[in-house]
Amino acid sequence: MIIGYARVSTQDQNPELQVDALEKAGAEQVFQEKFTGTLRERPELSQCLRMLRQGDVLVVWKLDRLNQSLKELTVVTQAMNDSGIGFKSLT
Repeated sequence: MIIGYARVSTQDQNPELQVDALEKAGAEQVFQEKFTGTLRERPELSQCLRMLRQGDVLVVWKLDRLNQSLKELTVVTQAMNDSGIGFKSLT
């Protein structure tokens, strides 16, 4: 299953561009969040990561939509890789 995650940084921004791109990439479900990347608590991302199973693929529009720091991005993608979950960034 392909699952998408879209995040915008402010309440004024619209995730529509990201959601459209994720759906065109085959995402069957898209989790959306409006939070700054500096916040640690992101409930939609947490739910998304808990839902992923071996053989699934998480797709994001851009790498910085998943995590702001390279260290956090590496930890998350390594954990997914260890569990047999794929990862794809569209840009």
